[in-house]
Amino acid sequence: MKSILRFVLGLAVAIVLCASLPALAQEGTLDPAQPKGITPEAIIQRFAAKEKEFREARDRYTFRQDVRVQTPDDGGEYHEVFDVVFDDQGKRLENVVFAPQTTLQLISMSPEDLADIRHRLPFVLTSDEIPEYQIMYVGQQQQDELHCYVFDIAPKEIVGKKRYFQGRIWVDDHDFQVVKTYGKTVPDIRKKRGQENLFPKFTTWREQIDGKYWFPTYTKADDTLHFSNQDVHIIEKVKYTDYKQFGSNVKITYEGKELPKGEKPPEQPQPPQK
Repeated sequence: MKSILRFVLGLAVAIVLCASLPALAQEGTLDPAQPKGITPEAIIQRFAAKEKEFREARDRYTFRQDVRVQTPDDGGEYHEVFDVVFDDQGKRLENVVFAPQTTLQLISMSPEDLADIRHRLPFVLTSDEIPEYQIMYVGQQQQDELHCYVFDIAPKEIVGKKRYFQGRIWVDDHDFQVVKTYGKTVPDIRKKRGQENLFPKFTTWREQIDGKYWFPTYTKADDTLHFSNQDVHIIEKVKYTDYKQFGSNVKITYEGKELPKGEKPPEQPQPPQK
């Protein structure tokens, strides 16, 4: 988010600490014990391969995304609802169905904010992107009915204008898929002439769709952005609904193999309750 009054602000970007994680219902204590029967490196390779499958699968789904950004101190709000659909040629596009005039005054939505909402809040870490990140195993933790391996991740370096995720991810120990992420997109952007563009910490929860993959269904940020001229409390909520496979010839793989038509996937744990 950009401050309406723009000044330069120096902020250090650090890995999100466990103490700053939002309190969630049915979240167990973090256990630093090493995993049994598998190494952290093997877990990383397995969930990264699943993430690559998931990204390809999600690109073949239509869904609705409802975005709401609020500044409670002055009642400002940005609200947009759009459908991610396909045209007759199978080209992916967005159809905006609701977008009233923004009433935000303390901040403005930047192109980076809009890109984050569409592509980075539902963070995906595939095997192709693993070399770009430092990944540290920190323990195991219960998330409602799911037992999860927990990893802290951060970019090894910031390259050019590319944006990254920094924070924590939870991987369920049953089918090795990411079920929750917490952190922020980095880096914060500070330019000459007093321009600054800061980004909030957020949590994204996933749920199972069609019994195969864990899709993002809800993102929430409740953070204070420390601009040089003022602090701005921001609440951001993103809902992802109505996931549907596009077309009759969509192929969805599970465990690296395409499921034959009519065959049920293996029994999966229930998604966490929020």
